[in-house]
Amino acid sequence: MKTVSRAFDLVRALEELDGAGVTELSEYLDLSKSVVYNYLSTLRSEKFVVKEGDTYRLSLQFLLVGEYVRYQNTLYRIGKSELEDLAEKTGEFAHLATEQHGLGVNLYKVSGEKAVGSDYQVNKLQRADYLHFSATGKAILAHLPRERVEWIVDRYGLPSKTESTITDREDLFEELETIRERGYSLNDEEEITGLQAIGAPVTNRHGRVLGSISVSGPVRRMKRSEYHEQLIEEVVNTANVIEVNINMEETDDEFPTFS
Repeated sequence: MKTVSRAFDLVRALEELDGAGVTELSEYLDLSKSVVYNYLSTLRSEKFVVKEGDTYRLSLQFLLVGEYVRYQNTLYRIGKSELEDLAEKTGEFAHLATEQHGLGVNLYKVSGEKAVGSDYQVNKLQRADYLHFSATGKAILAHLPRERVEWIVDRYGLPSKTESTITDREDLFEELETIRERGYSLNDEEEITGLQAIGAPVTNRHGRVLGSISVSGPVRRMKRSEYHEQLIEEVVNTANVIEVNINMEETDDEFPTFS
């Protein structure tokens, strides 16, 4: 187990350092150069690491594995085309997300013709993130069992991203109750100042949350009354279409509980 753990430590280090040499990795991980070299050699022989001069980097093998994992996700397969339609209709960035290990994972993002923040959104595809400050995350939290949400808050806390981020546990649970009552979530500059998002959960026939969708855009545009209401309707309707398509094609066994 220690060997496997160290191998993953090395993989994460190469990601965080955006590639590195043996000496840098040795110092970063507090391991001897010989140990680091041996792990790198093994990962390279298995095609998960490539070497460019004296620098080691993660290989495209991870991309192939990632695409396999993503396509095995029924929410992605069924929700992908609907998300693309949502981005085209609204012109904004559209997002499809799920929860795993208590964090939000972005399965897919689509840029509409008016979308802003492309670099930031692309970066979000490359990492898991906290759930409490995004529209997709709050839509998911609102439909998880209370004990699961308690565990997530205990495990990760409620770190602040902006002055508007919810950082109090009771305030969060009040917000989640509001989301359940009205059927959609809002990220009102809670993740990025000047950006608002509207989200809705995707649940199965038993009410179990499978993930969520959202659209995001500049606050000044998103808060225009008629436009705001139109976006809410588009997001909620799209989530409902995805739910219907999933429930027509899949059994509950397709969605095991992850921890």
